[in-house]
Amino acid sequence: MSPRRNIGEDAVAAQVGRNLARCRRRAGKSQQETANLADMHRTHIRLIERGERLPQVDTVIKLAAALEISAAELWQGIEWRRGTKERTGGFRVSDSSTRGD
Repeated sequence: MSPRRNIGEDAVAAQVGRNLARCRRRAGKSQQETANLADMHRTHIRLIERGERLPQVDTVIKLAAALEISAAELWQGIEWRRGTKERTGGFRVSDSSTRGD
């Protein structure tokens, strides 16, 4: 069972999933082809794309290499806002999948 994530992490996982699906389709690859190239199981790709799993750094690097993109493309639309005295820090996610490729 995966450890429980907070709402900010859920938004990050969803954004990474959208980014992965968009980049994979743009590369013309199926989930299975991407999984083979990244030395992963197709189910793992599916879970990431659905936002059910937040990939670790090594997984992001494998996926980027498999799709011949920079790892930064998978993090597009995600930023961290520092905390202040008045509020804690947190993730800010903007859906970059609506931008033209």
